[in-house]
Amino acid sequence: MHARSESQLFEANRAFYEGLWSQTPLIGPHRFNTWPLVQSILPRAPRRLEIAPGLRPRLPIADTHFLDISSAALTKLAKLGGRTTKGSILNLPYPSDSFDLVALFDIIEHVDADDTALAEVTRVAAPGATVLIATPLNPAIWNGFDTYVGHCRRYEPDKLLAKLAVHGLVIEQSARYGLQPKSSRLLDVGLWFLTHRRRKALFFYNRLIMPLLMRRQKPLDLRPGVLPLTDVDEVLLVCRKY
Repeated sequence: MHARSESQLFEANRAFYEGLWSQTPLIGPHRFNTWPLVQSILPRAPRRLEIAPGLRPRLPIADTHFLDISSAALTKLAKLGGRTTKGSILNLPYPSDSFDLVALFDIIEHVDADDTALAEVTRVAAPGATVLIATPLNPAIWNGFDTYVGHCRRYEPDKLLAKLAVHGLVIEQSARYGLQPKSSRLLDVGLWFLTHRRRKALFFYNRLIMPLLMRRQKPLDLRPGVLPLTDVDEVLLVCRKY
C-alpha cells in the first residue's frame, strides 16, 4: 500500500473514473445481484441516496439522489431521472436525517478520512435508515489493482466492524460480494492492459468481460449479522442507523 494525501487520492480517483465512465455504458440496477435486496427495502425507503455509483447504480435511478465526482456519470444518470449532484462523500450537501436508504458501494476504501465519510453518511441518514456498505477486506491480499483504481486501504475486518459501531451503525445482514476475478494472474494481465493499452482494455472490458461477469453473478447469500470474514475479498453489509 502506498500512502497518498487526500488531495492526491481525490485527483487519482477523479481522473480514473472520469475517464472510465466517459467510455462506459450504464448498467441498470436490476441487472445486479443486489437488486432483490434493494427491492425488499424500497417500500420503507422513499428517500434514497447513492454515493459514487458511477454508471453501476444499485438503487433505482428515477427519483434517487446520486452524488459523484464524475460529470460523465452524473449526466447519464440525470437523463434517466436521477437527481444528481457533483460532490464528495467528505462533505455531503444534504440536510441531516434526509434519507431512509443510503448506499455506498466501493467508496469508503477510496478516502483517507473514512471516519469523516462515515460521519457524513450517518448524519444524512434518518434514524432507522438502512445503510448499504460494500468494501474490500484483508490487507494481506492487497494487489496492483487496488492501487490502480485508487484504493486507500483494505480493511481489517475487526477494525471495520468497530468503526461502524462507533458511527452508530448496527449490522443486520452480510454477504460476500464483488465481481473481481479470483485469479491473481488474470488480474495482473488486466492491469497490464489497463496501464499500457487502456483504450483496447476498456473496449474488451465493456463488451466482453463485464457482460460475462454479470451473467456469472450468483444470488447474494445474505446471513444474519456478520459472516466469518477472515478470507473474504469484499463484503456487503446491510446496516441500520440507530
